[in-house]
Amino acid sequence: MSTPIKPDDEYAARPGEVSVELPGAFDSGVYFIGTIHTPWRTRAECPKNPRESKGAICSIEVDERYAQGLAGIEAFTHVVVLYFMDQARRDLITQVPRHLGIARGTFSLRSPARPNPIALSVAKLLKVEGNRLTVAGIDCLDGTPLLDLKPYLPTVDAIESILPPHKK
Repeated sequence: MSTPIKPDDEYAARPGEVSVELPGAFDSGVYFIGTIHTPWRTRAECPKNPRESKGAICSIEVDERYAQGLAGIEAFTHVVVLYFMDQARRDLITQVPRHLGIARGTFSLRSPARPNPIALSVAKLLKVEGNRLTVAGIDCLDGTPLLDLKPYLPTVDAIESILPPHKK
């Protein structure tokens, strides 16, 4: 699963970033329900967000024990995909994103580096075959563990009139 961070690797802290000591024990546990397969093998190849994936076709393989839970999912055009960014750092509390160049708090960023590296994408559902979903709109490394799937419901999930922070 997770591999130790080496000081000279692509996950090393950038100047201005601050890390914290993580708690000694976890508060809870989760079950990975499957695996996401994408074209990206390294952080450098991986898009920064789902929109930058430019429609790349990816697949989600749900563990056989959970396959019955997919019944009816084919009726939806999009699914909410929750996944665990298992290669991300978990100790950064202040980060300097490459696209900003200034330090910001982890919780004001969409970065995978966070105490609980859980990511969310709304992916276009292209096909369902048994326990495998073919989707577009995912931004993770090949082999990323799947946490959950939910149907995307515009009447529940879409919020009108949302403005970016600088427009508030």
